[in-house]
Amino acid sequence: MAKPQADITHSRVLKIAVPIVLSNATVPILGAVDTGVVGQMGTAAPIGAVGIGAVILATLYFIFGFLRMGTTGLVAQARGAGDVAETGALLMRGVLLAAAAGLSFILLQKLLFWGAFVLAPTSPEVEGLARSYLQIRIWGAPATIALYAVTGWLIAVENTRGVFVLQIWMNGLNIILDLWFVLGLGWGVEGVAIATLIAEWTGVLLGLWLCRAAFTGRQWCDWPRVFDPARIRRMAQVNGDIMVRSVLLTGSFTTFLFVGAKFGDVTLAANQVLLQFVEITAFALDGFAFSAEALVGGAIGAKHRGNLRRAAWISSQWGMGCAVLLAVGFALGGPYLIDLMAKAPEVRVEARSYLIWAALLPIISVASYMYDGIYIGATWTGDMRRAMVQSVAIYVLVLFALVPFFGNHGLWAALVVLNLARAVTLGLRYPRLEAGVAA
Repeated sequence: MAKPQADITHSRVLKIAVPIVLSNATVPILGAVDTGVVGQMGTAAPIGAVGIGAVILATLYFIFGFLRMGTTGLVAQARGAGDVAETGALLMRGVLLAAAAGLSFILLQKLLFWGAFVLAPTSPEVEGLARSYLQIRIWGAPATIALYAVTGWLIAVENTRGVFVLQIWMNGLNIILDLWFVLGLGWGVEGVAIATLIAEWTGVLLGLWLCRAAFTGRQWCDWPRVFDPARIRRMAQVNGDIMVRSVLLTGSFTTFLFVGAKFGDVTLAANQVLLQFVEITAFALDGFAFSAEALVGGAIGAKHRGNLRRAAWISSQWGMGCAVLLAVGFALGGPYLIDLMAKAPEVRVEARSYLIWAALLPIISVASYMYDGIYIGATWTGDMRRAMVQSVAIYVLVLFALVPFFGNHGLWAALVVLNLARAVTLGLRYPRLEAGVAA
């Protein structure tokens, strides 16, 4: 695996970003197919069972989402420094951590599922079907968590085409097996679970093959290096900071939903529709943030301040361009998207009244996405964590200040302020980050 090129160009940024954007575009399709095939069974319970089962597992796996970001930053820096052995060792540490976590989930599944249904009670029929779904899918836990490390490694070495191939394989196979198992063989909810399980395990095997450069030589089984206490502590510190940051960010969005629920079912539904615009924004801007992660990490590893600055600037230019296109698209096409997602006339009207906030968010949010990518690549995760704590504190204060007077408009304004605060708190720290890298 060669050291990164000295020059950072627009084409190099796009080569990293575009496959990620295309990969993200496939994600909603799988959820729609899962819902659609069980919907053909003719009753509501299977749809609810697959939905709540998927949410329970997504919540458990979310804990290990840090593994994707932490792996990207650390591997990119090792690659920039020309430390091939450490790039292989980092992937192995991630895979071993995933195996341990996945096995723990399998062993503790009864306790985990009991707790989940206590927190989110359902009808006996839905719970029974959901348990059948979960008892199958939990066996994919080691593979699913390992895919975080695999994806992070591929991004770090700028092989995002591999990420695209991996996503297409997993989602495509899952969809084909869904149709066969549920509609063809009549396996119902269990068929959806088995389809996903097969896609997860074949996906991680494909992913490891795509990461085969990490297994050349013997760096992947250099056990003194893999289990080196100092390197493990560094990995734990980076991943721990990212986990805290991610929990705070997710908690902020959960708070948004809970507060919005107090305004009634129509407003709650309208907010849910508009949050799909926020999700589209995240899927699109992630590509350019990931470019920043890989290229900034390489520049930090190579101790090249000029490349750091250029990586941050070029990635951010493309991110801003994408944000402007999204904002214009939402402003002009938003009403049509709302009508596509919501059939109830009152929900359509309500969503239109708050559309301006969803249209503003891409432009307001782009700086926070790009700074996240820069800081992950630099592994300045402690600063990310502290900035997120400050931003969430500001968000909570704005909620208390605006929501009582402006209702749902105040709630959306608070979300805008959260993203603005994330950008400002990270932006103020950036000069120190850049100054710490050799010229």
